[in-house]
Amino acid sequence: METILSSRSLSPLISPNPSLSRSQTLFLAKPSICSLKRRDFDPKKLSLAEPRNWFSHAQQGLAALALTMALNFCPVLPDSPALASEFDVLNDGPPKESYVVDDAGVLSRVTKSDLKRLLSDLESRKNFHINFVTVRKLTSKADAFEYADQVLERWYPTLEEGSNKGIVVLITSQKEGAVTGGPDFIKAVGDTILDATVSENLPVLATEEKYNEAVYSSAKRLVAAIDGLPDPGGPKLNDNKRESNFKTREETEEKRGQFSLVVGGLLVIAFVVPMAQYYAYVSKK
Repeated sequence: METILSSRSLSPLISPNPSLSRSQTLFLAKPSICSLKRRDFDPKKLSLAEPRNWFSHAQQGLAALALTMALNFCPVLPDSPALASEFDVLNDGPPKESYVVDDAGVLSRVTKSDLKRLLSDLESRKNFHINFVTVRKLTSKADAFEYADQVLERWYPTLEEGSNKGIVVLITSQKEGAVTGGPDFIKAVGDTILDATVSENLPVLATEEKYNEAVYSSAKRLVAAIDGLPDPGGPKLNDNKRESNFKTREETEEKRGQFSLVVGGLLVIAFVVPMAQYYAYVSKK
């Protein structure tokens, strides 16, 4: 802000003598400018700050663009959580503060709390420890039984550690599950309840995406069997619109035998038949 002061207001201060010549009066008649500018205003600083701000914004934009391109075009590594969640479960070991590894993220806090109360009471009374594992999808094993056995062997590698342990696995995308355990656990539960849990509770309720009920009802059924109480039963297949395609352990073992037979036949066709044709061709010559 600038204020222009006239010569009349300044002349008494500059020249108190009234007898001044005209030339001197004309010299003083030039307007005087008094600058009332703010101290923090500097045109040089302003001109330099704008390019810096522009340059910093450009750097941030380039960095964001590079990060976006890296996320879009870099291949997904095989050990990423999206592709290797079942391996993470194996490597992390059994849960220390609970009885649940909810890798699929389908269980509520209430279900986890109820499982902890039910299974901790069983362990304190009967010395049987049951772990529940949920996985969204298997990418390495043929079925849930193989994966459950692998979890048991990895978590409890010795017979002393795993004899009284039980593992219940639920595969949410495949709508199937498996129950395995050490010798003492299998004997305490019994084959009837094991097969019923695998063929009823886990797949039927998982088909309806009732994962919390599938897990907790399976736990209650296993605990009742260990305590020698009547079987609470499971959901009926006839009550569901969609039938479960999950197979029991016997059906799975039969399927594995058929698979081995088919593979052996293919190997015979692939190697023996061409060799026979070759020898026949050589004998003709």
